[in-house]
Amino acid sequence: MYTVEEFDKEKTKVLKYILYKKRSENEVRKKFDKEIEENLLEDVIAYLKEAKYIDDKGYIEKTIHNFMALKNLSIREMEYKLYSKGIKKEDIEDYIYENKEELNQYEIKSANNIANKKITSLEIEEIKQYLTKKGYKKDNIAIALEDV
Repeated sequence: MYTVEEFDKEKTKVLKYILYKKRSENEVRKKFDKEIEENLLEDVIAYLKEAKYIDDKGYIEKTIHNFMALKNLSIREMEYKLYSKGIKKEDIEDYIYENKEELNQYEIKSANNIANKKITSLEIEEIKQYLTKKGYKKDNIAIALEDV
């Protein structure tokens, strides 16, 4: 067992890590699994989840919105980036399903941005192949390339 002081000390350490940059539960576990005793870490994570400092569903939403604002990615690329953070597959799929329309519009715009940048050096077929390799849906590629 551990003392209240130990719990508070470790909770503060984990909280600083989370507040510096939003983190998934898996990222927190990986970072502290060697530093903090297992039962204490479980209790700290449970406490922070209850207080909504660790919230993987909120993490998905925030991360996808950041991707959409800052990058040109396919939906599949976003999925892989979230998987790499240890987010549950069902949570990612649920979010994508619930926001399907908005994400498809984003993917079309993203494919169009990439195509417009590459049109000077690549042929349309090469752009299609490039976007397909990056995980863009064929329908979205076709719509994005209508204007190019």
